[in-house]
Amino acid sequence: MSSEFTAEFFRANREKLRTLFTGTAPIVLTANGLMQRSTDTAYPFKQDSSFWYLTGIDEPNIVLVMDRAREYLIVPELSPTRVAFDGAIDVNKLIATSGISDVTNEKEGWKRLETRLKKVTNLAVVSPAPAYIETIGMYTNPARARLSKDIKSINPDLTLLDLRQHIGRMRMVKGPEELATLKKSIDTTVKALQKVHRKFVKKQYSNEYEIELDLTREFWRKGASGHSFEPIVAAGKKAATIHPTGNNGEVVYDEPLLLDVGAEHNHYAADISRTWMIQPTKRFGAVYNSVKEVADYAMSILKPGVIIRDYEKQVESHMGEKLRELGLIKTIDHDSVRQYFPHATSHFLGIDVHDVGDYDRPLEPGVVMTVEPGIYIPEEGIGVRIEDDVLITQKGSKNLSGNLVR
Repeated sequence: MSSEFTAEFFRANREKLRTLFTGTAPIVLTANGLMQRSTDTAYPFKQDSSFWYLTGIDEPNIVLVMDRAREYLIVPELSPTRVAFDGAIDVNKLIATSGISDVTNEKEGWKRLETRLKKVTNLAVVSPAPAYIETIGMYTNPARARLSKDIKSINPDLTLLDLRQHIGRMRMVKGPEELATLKKSIDTTVKALQKVHRKFVKKQYSNEYEIELDLTREFWRKGASGHSFEPIVAAGKKAATIHPTGNNGEVVYDEPLLLDVGAEHNHYAADISRTWMIQPTKRFGAVYNSVKEVADYAMSILKPGVIIRDYEKQVESHMGEKLRELGLIKTIDHDSVRQYFPHATSHFLGIDVHDVGDYDRPLEPGVVMTVEPGIYIPEEGIGVRIEDDVLITQKGSKNLSGNLVR
């Protein structure tokens, strides 16, 4: 664990949650579980972000119980085979990381919890997502659902209260340790992109994967744990797709190159996009300048008190003017604008690259978010996105990735 985050950071987060959640119901959260990759091989483990935010623990299948002023961890019992292959869980490390001194094994911990669950009518959890999210075609980690099922098997009459809004509001505003770590991720990403750009303008890449390899190498060299999400390296007409996959196409130097990438330091994600073209056509230049002007406009109106949903409407209207100037639309209305600008301008940034937060809550200092307008014209094979990471300050906003020229 990096020195930015001490046990006191996680202890303070738990105390803040107790303050926000004014009820007397016990709070129970679970770590993520391992996800199968093939037969007996798992995907690299990724911790549940809210569980990490409250404990700092990166082990799977651990349960956190917060009951009034008492708190304890329930640690799974590993088979001898698991211990031989993966190693035993270091209880002393769990205590030092989380600041929770009461650590119990699975049998004793669930016995203690069961006694309590039979006496209460409400229990606070982080509600599970659906097993399958239809809109993005993705299965979710089943750990939260399994926890809820186990709890209900003990007391079917329990009412489960959802902590997502409370934790979302907590994570929305970053503290000094979080901002320092985010800045490290952003700076690492900026420096890696600067190095890639120097090679790109010299036409030293022949394939997209070579760019991804250089980014990965630079992220690791700077101490990052890797990419905060699957990097997007999209050459030519692929740039007109928002999230193309593969990164294995030819780099064509008389066409655009779109990069959407981010390093991750100690769980905190950067997310930066740039679109490059060595000898831009007049049309590409016009589209690019329009996106840049919208990005500048969006940053100019970000400040404390702004509500994101209102801000998005303002940016959409400004984008509509640019699309009309480009001859892409005739009238500025939602459906027309979204034909060429189909995604939101901003999302929260933090432990998750699309971090949690309340989009109806006024912005306040300490919020970090992206600003990423884009114009995508598949019929012309043109796609331009410019994305920066922005901190809300006392008087306005600060572009944390501003050192990377656009």
